[in-house]
Amino acid sequence: MSGGAPLLRPVIAIVGRPNVGKSTLFNRLVGQRQSLVRDVPGVTRDRLYGRVTFERWQATAVDTGGFDPSSSEPLIEAVRRQVDAAIAEADLVLFVVDARAGVTALDAEIAVLLRRAARPVVVVANKIEGDGQLPELGDLFALGLGDPVPVSAEHGRGVAELLEVVRDRAPRGTTTAVAPATPPVYLAIIGRPNAGKSSLVNALVGAERVLVHDAPGTTRDAVDTAIDFDGRPYVLVDTAGIRRKGRVSEALEKLSVVMALKSLERCQVALVVLDASEGLTAQDAHVAGYAHEAGRACIVVVNKWDLVPAGMVRKAEVVEQLRERLPFLDYAPVCFTSALTGEGLHELFRTVDEVAREARRRVPAAEVTEVVRDAITRRPISLKGTPLTLHSVSQVAVEPPTFALRVNRPEEIHFSYERYLVKSLRRAFGFVGSPLRLSLRKAPGARGARGTRR
Repeated sequence: MSGGAPLLRPVIAIVGRPNVGKSTLFNRLVGQRQSLVRDVPGVTRDRLYGRVTFERWQATAVDTGGFDPSSSEPLIEAVRRQVDAAIAEADLVLFVVDARAGVTALDAEIAVLLRRAARPVVVVANKIEGDGQLPELGDLFALGLGDPVPVSAEHGRGVAELLEVVRDRAPRGTTTAVAPATPPVYLAIIGRPNAGKSSLVNALVGAERVLVHDAPGTTRDAVDTAIDFDGRPYVLVDTAGIRRKGRVSEALEKLSVVMALKSLERCQVALVVLDASEGLTAQDAHVAGYAHEAGRACIVVVNKWDLVPAGMVRKAEVVEQLRERLPFLDYAPVCFTSALTGEGLHELFRTVDEVAREARRRVPAAEVTEVVRDAITRRPISLKGTPLTLHSVSQVAVEPPTFALRVNRPEEIHFSYERYLVKSLRRAFGFVGSPLRLSLRKAPGARGARGTRR
C-alpha cells in the first residue's frame, strides 16, 4: 500500500477532580513517567501531551490538573482554563473518578460540564486495586455518561480494556498537511523560580499555554509546546524553577527540578531566563552552569526588561556585568525581552536560529588542523622537558562541537592551555552560543590519554 498524507492522531483529554489518579493513568497510557505523580492534590497544573500506542492504533493523550469548577481562587481558575482548553481540543474525554470514594458532589458538577461540552466521554473508575471483588460501581451510572470502565492505573489492571473502548469510540485519524521538512528546534526554557519563564512561553505561543502566577513554583512539569514562528517549527519546553540543591527540601520540588534538568538532555538550545528587575543572582549563575555542563547551546534571556526604568541602565552595561559574573558562558548571546509587551521576541528567534545552526556546524579537518598548529606555534609549551607535539586534530561531534586532538603527552596538558586552544578555535570559527569540547587523546606510540574536557 502506498503512503498517503499522514494521519492526525485523535486527542484524548484526561480530566477529573484532584487526586483521582489522572497523572498516573496518563503515565501508564504513554508508557513513561512524563507527568509528576505525588499522593497530594494539585500536583499537575499545566496541560501535558504524550503519544499513546495500542497495537497499531495511536492517539495523543492530554493530562490536566485537578478540575474544580466552583473555585474562585486565582490559581485554581487558571488550572480550570487549562482544562477547558484541553476539553475544547479533545476528540474524546476520559473522566477519571475514584471508584473507592464513589460519586462526589464535585464529580457530579464536572459531569454536568462534560455533558454540555458535547464530547464523547468514557468514565474511568480508577483505583480498583488488589485481586478482590470490584467495588460497587452502580452510582457511577448516575453521572449519565455511560458504562464506567474499571482500572487500576497504578498497577495497570484494566488499562488494555480501557484502550479498546477508547479506540472504538475515538474518531478515526484525519488527513492533515504534510509534515514540515525542517525538523523543529527544541528550546528548554530554564531559570530560577519566578523569573518569568512561563510568561515568556505564553508570549512566544501567543496564548495561555502554561500557567502564570506570582507564587514561585507554579510550573512543576516540563511542558512541551510546538509552535511555528515565521514558518519555522520549534518546540518550547517550559520547566520548573531551579534552585540550588541545598535549598530544595520538598519532595515534589525535588522531582520538578529533576525533570527540569532532564529537559536539558533533549533540547538543542537552552534559554537561560533572568529577571531584569532583580539583576543577576547567585542562583542564576547556578542555573546557567547546569546548561553549560549539559553541553547545550545557550542564550541568556534578560526578561521583564519593561520593568527597568528608561535610562536607569544600558543594555551594554548589563551585558558587561553578565560577562564578568558568568565568564564560563562568555560564548552565549544576550537577548533582552518583555513577555508583557513582546519586546525582543523576533530578535530572540533570530538568535535561536543562528545558535542552533552554529551548534550543528562542522569544520573541515584541514582548517581545524591549521588553526591548532598555529596556536601551538604562537604559544609553545614544554611537557616535562618535551615540547607539545600535535599529530592530528579533527571535529568528531556536534551539539556541542567536539574536537579530538592527538598529541604526545595529553595527560600533562594544563587546563589553562586547553582553554587557550578552545579560544583559538572559537576565534577562528565562531560557534556562537555553543560550548566547545576538547578530547585529548594519545598519539600513536605516545603514553597516556585524557578524555573530553569542557
